[in-house]
Order: sequence, then structure tokens, then C-alpha cells
Amino acid sequence: MNLNLNQMNSETASKKPEKVRVLILGSGPAGWSAALYAARAELEPMLITGFTLGGQAALTYTIENYPGFPDGIGGMQLGELFQKQAEKFGARTEFGQVTAVDLSKRPFLITTENNQYLADTLIIATGANPNKLGIPGEKELTGKGVSYCATCDGFFFKEKKVAVIGGGDSALEEALFLTRFTDSITIIHRRDTFRAGAILQKRVREDSKINFLMETVPLEITGEGRVQKLKLRNTSTNAETDLAVDGVFIFIGHTPNVSLFSGQLELDEHGYLKTDMLMQTSVPGVYAAGEVADSQFRQVITSAGMGAAAAIQATRFLQAQ
Repeated sequence: MNLNLNQMNSETASKKPEKVRVLILGSGPAGWSAALYAARAELEPMLITGFTLGGQAALTYTIENYPGFPDGIGGMQLGELFQKQAEKFGARTEFGQVTAVDLSKRPFLITTENNQYLADTLIIATGANPNKLGIPGEKELTGKGVSYCATCDGFFFKEKKVAVIGGGDSALEEALFLTRFTDSITIIHRRDTFRAGAILQKRVREDSKINFLMETVPLEITGEGRVQKLKLRNTSTNAETDLAVDGVFIFIGHTPNVSLFSGQLELDEHGYLKTDMLMQTSVPGVYAAGEVADSQFRQVITSAGMGAAAAIQATRFLQAQ
């Protein structure tokens, strides 16, 4: 028998909520690290995986900058190891989505597609998604030359030609990072001036490897099994051209996954969850870790560290209660 969404929500709402001491939202490096630390503190944490099991890290073909793996490791494989280790110590997992969060009082009421939980503490590790161009070929060639992280993937473009799309600090910083590996970089920006800081602009303009296509927007990414060409349009003349490249790095911002917490938790000036140095949000007992609270680093190792810190603080919070 098939149940429609309203029937499923009604049945979930009618269930008696399960009481948990630590509830973790998100299954990326921050979420699994939080689960590991909370489990080792014998708090029997429950982790709700979210839509993307393993988070954004799982979409990375090879991670070569996570300590302990000198030969690199696949993003999905690393996520599986995180999960195995956390569950070994008693973390529990629900595969699914959170549909509602009520932080108005403790314990916090969390509703998923199938269950409800009353959580003494909550660790939010829902991540952030890189903004997409939304052009033909982008989705199909992601991981095959299309990337949203130069730090993660730059090494694979040694002596190659790449394009960097964007005009903010992140785009210019990542372009400078890519000069360590690539033969040439073309920064493509839709405006006639960059939004990045003056020092960054000076540095990219002084770098002999970096070229510029201003007032230009990408229309399509093409290639047989890998990126080979970018179709572009000049916004002033409407003239269309092709640019031969081996890779396309897209840096047009990230969108943190904070919609569930709208009006309940404070956000910073960039729209990320606002935390103090102890990962504490604006609501006592609610912590945030990883890319949902990190607009700067967005690395597997920093997210994992934030998750561990959040779990330690959640443990201390419960002890103080």
C-alpha cells in the first residue's frame, strides 16, 4: 500500500517521540565526527543522515589531504569509514530527512520523515552546497573536470589549462592556489570589475599564469567523458566564443543548509549559523559544526574537527545539567 505525504506526516506526528541525549543532523565529516565523540562518551547519539549520505565530501573522487591516507582515499570510502567507526562505539543512524525542528524549549523536538525525537542537545552539521551555474554539461561533468574546490582537486590538473568562474575573494584565492599546478588559468567574470579585495586583485593581475575574460558568462560545458570546452558569451557584445580547457572551477558562492532553523537561530553576515569558539549557537544546547557554520575553510579536516568540538561541548553541557 502506498501512503501519500500527508498520510506519512500524520502517522509520524502520531508516534510517541523518542528521547535522545544527543541528536546529530548531517552525515558529512562533521556529523560523523560528532557521532564518534558522543558515542565514546556513552551518550548513544542518533544521527540523521540527510539527503546526501557522507555530505559533500562523498562527491569528491579522491581526497589526498586528509591525514593518515598518504595514497589518498575516495570521498565515499572515507565517509563509510567514518560511519563504521562511529557505529562501532554505539552511534545509531536513521537514513532520511528532517522535516521540522522546534528549538523553542528543551528537549528539542525534531521530526523526520518517519520518526520524532526529543533531544537534550542538538548538533547541526547540515553542510552547505556550492552554488551551481545551472548550465548544460555542468552536472554531467562534475567530477570529470568540473569542480567546486581547488584545494581538493587542483593537484589533478598539473600542466593543464583551466577556467575559474567567479569574481569574489574565493574565486581569486582559488585561482592563485591553482597556479601551483596548472599551465594557465582564465578567470571568467560576468562583470567588468571584481568584487574581491584590492590585494587579491593585485596578486592575480601580477601572475603571469592568469588571464581574464571580463563581462563574460558561461553558456555550456562540453566534452566526451571529461571537460574539453567552455562555450561563452560576452555580455556587452553578445558574441559567443569557445574556450578549450581541461577543467572548470566554479566559485560563485555557497548556500548553507539553514532553512530548517530560520527564525530560531542567529545567522552571521554571510547567512551561516553563528557560533562561538565552542561551536555553541544562539540557543543553549544547540551546536553547529562543519560547512553550515564555516564560510572560510570548507575542508574535510576542519569540518571533522568542528564536529568533535561540538560533541565535546554537548557532553560538557549535559554534565553541567
